[in-house]
Amino acid sequence: MRAYQVLAVLSAFAALAVAHPQYYGGHEEQQGHKQLYDYYAHPKYHFDYAVSDPHTGDFKNQWETRDGDVVKGEYTVHDPDGTIRTVKYTADKHHGFNAVVHKSGKSHHPQHYGHHY
Repeated sequence: MRAYQVLAVLSAFAALAVAHPQYYGGHEEQQGHKQLYDYYAHPKYHFDYAVSDPHTGDFKNQWETRDGDVVKGEYTVHDPDGTIRTVKYTADKHHGFNAVVHKSGKSHHPQHYGHHY
């Protein structure tokens, strides 16, 4: 009986000595060298949208395109003073971000009656 106990303990130690985890922290252990691929997709998109809500007075629109490292776009906002602000912009890796702002229309401000203290 004693011999079986000694044999069982020695077998357990032998099993522990040759065993190593196949997975550690949920990741498989890497064996050898693996070829890694860096997939590059040419970035290209176009979008545009517009909002026209007479109830809230929210009027605006925007469009933008991207082709590689070049982004171009424009947006228009109706400001509370009645003017229309138009912003045309471009961005690329050589010139950075550039915007040209143009205001059109005549601004009007509400008439104030009385004084606020």
